[in-house]
Amino acid sequence: MNTTKTHNTFLSYFFLFLWGFLLMEVGLGQNPTTEIKVGVVLDLKTNFSKICLTSINMSLSDFYKDHPNYRRRLALHVRDSMEDTVQASAAALDLIKNEQVSAIIGPRTSMQAEFMIKLANKSQVPTITFSATSPLLRSISNPYFVRATLDDSSQVKAIAAIVKFYGWRSVVAIYVDNELGEGIMHSFSNALHDVDVKRSVISPEANDDQILKELYKLKTRQTRVFVVHMASSLGFRVLQKAREIQMMEEGYVWLLSNGMTHMMRHNGRSLETMQGLLGVRSHVPESKELEDFRLRWKRKFEKENPSMGDDVELNVFALWAYDSVTALALAVEETDTKNLRYDKASASLNNKTDLGTLDVSRYGPSLLEALSNVRFKGLAGEFKLIARELESSTFDIINVIGKKEKVIGSWTTRNGLVDLNSKKMTSFTTERFEPMIWPGPSKVVPKGWQIPTDGKKIKVGVPVKRGFFNFVKVKTDPISNVITATGYAIDIFEAALKKLPYSVIPQYYPFESPDDKYNDLVYQVYNGTWDAVVGDVTITANRSKYVDFTLPYTESGVSMMVPLRDNENKNTWVFLKPWSLDLWVTTVCFFVLIGFVVWLFEHRVNNDFRGPPHHQIGTSFWFSFSTMVFAHREKVVSNLSRFVVVVWCFVVLVLTQSYTANLTSFLTVQRLQPAATTMRDLIRNGEYVGYQHGAFVYDILIGEGFDKSKLKPFGSAEECDDLLSKGTSKDGIAAAFDEVAYLKAILSQYCSKYAMVEPTFKTAGFGFAFPKNSPLTGDVSRAILNLTQGEEMAPIENKWFNSRSLASECPDPKTALSSNRLSLSSFWGLFLIAGIASFLSFLLFVATFLYEHRHTLCDDGSGGSVWRKLTFLFRIFDEKDIKSHTFKKSAVHNVSSPITRTPSPSTIQIKPWPRSMSLNREFERRRTSFFMTEERFTVQPKDDGESDIESGAQR
Repeated sequence: MNTTKTHNTFLSYFFLFLWGFLLMEVGLGQNPTTEIKVGVVLDLKTNFSKICLTSINMSLSDFYKDHPNYRRRLALHVRDSMEDTVQASAAALDLIKNEQVSAIIGPRTSMQAEFMIKLANKSQVPTITFSATSPLLRSISNPYFVRATLDDSSQVKAIAAIVKFYGWRSVVAIYVDNELGEGIMHSFSNALHDVDVKRSVISPEANDDQILKELYKLKTRQTRVFVVHMASSLGFRVLQKAREIQMMEEGYVWLLSNGMTHMMRHNGRSLETMQGLLGVRSHVPESKELEDFRLRWKRKFEKENPSMGDDVELNVFALWAYDSVTALALAVEETDTKNLRYDKASASLNNKTDLGTLDVSRYGPSLLEALSNVRFKGLAGEFKLIARELESSTFDIINVIGKKEKVIGSWTTRNGLVDLNSKKMTSFTTERFEPMIWPGPSKVVPKGWQIPTDGKKIKVGVPVKRGFFNFVKVKTDPISNVITATGYAIDIFEAALKKLPYSVIPQYYPFESPDDKYNDLVYQVYNGTWDAVVGDVTITANRSKYVDFTLPYTESGVSMMVPLRDNENKNTWVFLKPWSLDLWVTTVCFFVLIGFVVWLFEHRVNNDFRGPPHHQIGTSFWFSFSTMVFAHREKVVSNLSRFVVVVWCFVVLVLTQSYTANLTSFLTVQRLQPAATTMRDLIRNGEYVGYQHGAFVYDILIGEGFDKSKLKPFGSAEECDDLLSKGTSKDGIAAAFDEVAYLKAILSQYCSKYAMVEPTFKTAGFGFAFPKNSPLTGDVSRAILNLTQGEEMAPIENKWFNSRSLASECPDPKTALSSNRLSLSSFWGLFLIAGIASFLSFLLFVATFLYEHRHTLCDDGSGGSVWRKLTFLFRIFDEKDIKSHTFKKSAVHNVSSPITRTPSPSTIQIKPWPRSMSLNREFERRRTSFFMTEERFTVQPKDDGESDIESGAQR
C-alpha cells in the first residue's frame, strides 16, 4: 500500500516538474514585444476630438485582441492642440524631439495641418490625418503626409452633377475664409464651368451680425441656390440665421458639402430646423461589424464622458480615425524595427533653433512605404491609399425630411448620378430622384432664381452718346436730379419688360466714357455695378465672355455707305449693259442660224432668196435681223420656213421686250450711281473713310487693311453727312462704315444723298446685356421675339426713324442698285425651243429632198462614184424646184446654175429625166455620157423671161 502511494506521489511531482519545464521553455522561446511610439494631436476639449479619441483607443484594443500574436505594439502619446495652429505645431515638435515618435495622427483641422506637414517632411515622420480635407494639402508635394480621409475636391463633381441635373444656371458658394474654404473653390469653379458661380466669403471668427449682413446681401440677389462649405460649427450658425430672415422658404435651395452633412447631428442638433436641405455625403456601407461597433462605442463614450449626455453620435471622421490606427498597426507589423531610431542633425553655427537641429527618423521611410501598401476592409469602407490619399468612388445624395436624413440617390465616378436602383439619370425632366422635400416645405423643384425682393428694381446702365439720340438719350433733371432715358432701345427694353410674367422696375444710370468705349460699359455688369446695360450695344464674341446678351432687336451687320452721283448720259456704251456677253453672242449666233435655215428652205422655191451668192447671203441675214422689228419684206413660201420663223419671232419678241425694260432700268440707275462700289477700291486709292467714334468697327477696318491715318471718326448723323459731303479732296471721307441700324438712321434723314452698298460684315446686332446666367436674359429674349413678331414693333420704329415716310419717299438703295444684267441663263429655254424647231425642220427638209432624188443615189448602172453623185445632188439643190407650186405658171423656167456650161454655140434642149429605169436606152446613154464626157451647157434666154436648157449637140 505504501509502495503504491509513494509511486503515485513520485509521478505527480514528475509531471509538475515537466509542466513547469515546458512552460519555461515556451517562455524562453517567445519574442519580446516592441513598442512603436505614435503621437496623437487633437483638440482635446472639443466634442469632436473626444469622439475620435474614443475610436482611436477602441481601434488599438480591437486590433490587438484580434491579433494577439503581433509583437509590435503601438503606444499612443496624446497632445492637446488647444484649437490653435501654433500650439498644434508645438505639440508635433514636442512629439518629434522629446518622444521621438515614429508617426503622428492628426491634427484636427487643415489650418493646423499645414505647418505640421512641414515638420513631418523635415523629420521624415509620417503624419496621418483623418479630418484635414483641404485640397491645398497635397500629398504629391508633401511626401510624408498621408490623408486617411477624403479630399474635399472629390465631392465637387457630385455637387456639380446635382446642379446640372436640376438645370440651375447660377449658384452662390458660401465658404469660410481659410484653407478649408479656399481649397475647394478652384475645383468647384472648374466642375461648374458652364454655370455662373458667385462667391460669398465668411470669416471663421464672424459674429451673428456679420453673418446676417452677408445673408441680407445674398437675399437681394437673383440667385437662390446656395452651396455651403465650412466648418460645421460655423455652417450651422449660417443656416440658423438664414432661417431667421426667411431664406429657408419656398424657392430657395441649400446644398451642404460632405463635411457639414456628416456633422448634422453633432452636439445634438435637431434636423427639424433643416427641412428640405440637400447634401452630399461620402458613402459608408452598412455592415454587421459597423453596427456592433456603434453599440460598443456608445457605451464606452458615455462611460468616459458621462457629462455629455446621450445626444452625441458617431460620425464618419471617427470611423476614419479607427481605420487609420488599424492601417498603422498593420504597417508597423510589416516593417523592420532595426532602424527604429533618429539620426542626430548636425547643428549649423547660424541656426541653433529647435527646428534647425530637428532629428531625422530612420524608420519613417520604411513605415511610409508599408502604409502605402496596406489594403483592408475598414468600418468606413475599403481602405486603399492612392498617392497616399484615401480613394473614394461613391457619394450619397441626402435630403432632410422630418427628423431623418433620407438617401434619395447617389453619385459614382463611373456612372455619375444614379437612383436607388443604380439606374443612371441624366435629366430631371425624364427621371427623378426619390420624392423630395424642398425648403418651405415644398414639393416643387425651385427654379434657382427669382427677382430681388427689394421692390423688384434693377440697376440699368445706359451710355451717354454724342449723337444718334434716336437710339438712346439720357437726361438729368437739374432740380430733382432724376435721370430719365429715352430712345428706340429704351422703348424696346421697357416694352419687353411689360411682357414679363413679373414686375421689373428699371432704374437708369448714365455711363460716360471719354473714348465712348462700350467694352467698359459692358464690364460694369460683369463686376456687379449694374444688373443690366441697355442701349445700342453690339453683341460681340469678346463681350459675351463677360455677360449674357439677349436676342438682337435690330438688323445685324456692318455695311458701307457712299454718296450718290448723277452720271446721266455719261456712259457711251450703256446700251450694251442690259445683256451679258454670253447672251449677246448667243443671240447673234441664232440670228445667223435662223437666216441660214430660212435660206435653206426658201432658195429653191422663192425668187426672193435667189441670185448671186453675195445677194443670197445678204438677203438671208437681212431677213433674220429684220425680224427684230418685224419689218421684213421678203415672203416665205415654205411651210418649214414659216414654222421656224413663227417660233423665232416669239423668241425675238421676248428678247426685245426684256432688253427694252432692262435698258430703261439701267438708264434710271445711272442717274443715282454710287461714287464708290468696293472697299478694295477705297484702299487702293488711299481714300479716307469714316467710322462711328468708339465703335468696334474701327478694329474691323484695320483688319481689312485700311491705314490708321485714313480713318476718321464721327459722332452723329450730321457729322457723318458733313464729312461725306466734303469728300476726300476737302478733308472729308469717301465712305462711312457702321452698323446697318446706324446707317439706316442716317438714311432716314439723307436718303437722297447716300446709299448702302457692299460689303456687309456679319455681326449679331444690338442686344441688352445681363450678368452671366441671369434668368432675365432668357425672359427678355422671349419678350423681344414677341415684340418683333407682333404689331408693337412698327409704331416704335415709326416713332424714332420715320420708317413709313422713308419707305414712301426714298427707294431702297439696295434695291435701286441691284439691277443685274440679263444673262443666257434667263432665256436658254427660248433658245432651246428655237434650236429644236430649226433642227427638226432641217431634218424633215433633208429627208424629203433625199427621198425625191433617191434614184440618183441608188443607181449602180452608171458606174459613177459616190462623190460624183453627191456633187450632182448639190447642183440639183442649187437649182429651182420647178415642180413647186410657186412655179406652176410656166413650164420652163430660166435657171442660173453652176452646171450650165457653153463649149460651143450649138444648143440642145434636155427634157426632165425620167423617173423610171425602164425607159428607153437612149436616155441612159445620154445620162452616162453626162458623167463621162466634158460637155458644156449654156442657158439661152427666152422671150417670156424663163430659160431652156440647151446643149451643143442636137437631140
